[in-house]
Amino acid sequence: MQRKILLLLVGLLAVASAAFAGSASAGHKAPGVVFTLGNQASGNAVLVYDRSAGGTLTPAGGYPTGGNGSGGGLGSQGSLILAAHGHRLFAVNANSNSVTEFKVDNDRLKWVATVPSGGSTPISLTYRKHVLYVLNAGGAGNIAGFRQHGESLTPLAGSTQPLGAGSSGPAQVSFTPDGKALVVTEKNSNTLDVYPLDRHGVAGSPSVSPSAGGTPFGFDFGGGHLLVSEAAGSASSYDVTPAGASVISGAVSTHQAAPCWLIATVDGKYAYTANAGSGTLSGFSVSPSGALTLLDASGVTASLGASSHPLDETVSTNGEFLYDLTDGLHRITGFRINASGSLTQVDQLAGLPVGAAGIAAS
Repeated sequence: MQRKILLLLVGLLAVASAAFAGSASAGHKAPGVVFTLGNQASGNAVLVYDRSAGGTLTPAGGYPTGGNGSGGGLGSQGSLILAAHGHRLFAVNANSNSVTEFKVDNDRLKWVATVPSGGSTPISLTYRKHVLYVLNAGGAGNIAGFRQHGESLTPLAGSTQPLGAGSSGPAQVSFTPDGKALVVTEKNSNTLDVYPLDRHGVAGSPSVSPSAGGTPFGFDFGGGHLLVSEAAGSASSYDVTPAGASVISGAVSTHQAAPCWLIATVDGKYAYTANAGSGTLSGFSVSPSGALTLLDASGVTASLGASSHPLDETVSTNGEFLYDLTDGLHRITGFRINASGSLTQVDQLAGLPVGAAGIAAS
């Protein structure tokens, strides 16, 4: 009897050990994940990095999109987006005029579909409640909508609209937080396009508002307000309705060169521009009314180096870390976001391909 009991206990321990080992090897459960787009002209791919609890990154593989990138800068924000509560990832293939959808399982991606973008040279994406919009910069430029259902992306009838100012160097498209409109920045015309949306997510003709500062580029929403970087050297904030945009803070100088990208914190209290011409990041506090105030009088909240050429930014979903795609050094630079809005560098991960574009984080 004792021998049978002993054998039974050994068997149970073996099963438990195997189950633990299996779950440990198959789980790949990092505290968070950062994604960027290789944007290679010879075959585009999403590059994946595990994030530690302290914010450092470790390579976790690459996943082909089934399309081709541009091999160089896209001049846009939002070319790679994490959506559907982190369960989907969408990427542009600028040289293939297509968009790719992946299913996300922590740091693993499963290719779902690659579809025509509804125009040429897709450069920016936005997603809300199963509707994806693409900003196409080629030709006359347009926005085009898609319905995401299960494993398919299908064109949204009636959703394709031209840019408000024609082919004027568009930079980004995004839903407003309430889902009632889309916003597009146009760099060459210094304008903001606001497209009203019907209850099915179909865009109507845009209203065109002048930008408060020159060369409006990347943007985000903080506290429900539109926050826009302006490559001429400033950032501005706006209230947005389906009828258009109205200025709150107009052209607040960063005192830095080419602030082209902007990201807000999860709580909306702070925003940061990536200043490509100065190799710096400028932090702003965002008041409840949407007013912008520089955190540092010099405009330098973090310095990445004169040749760093910082581009796209993202903030982790837990609100603790900011990551910048540091193009000039072919790396991702990570920062901890402190309670005061100041930034403390936590990582520099090298080895990105030339021309990498877009960044997203869980």
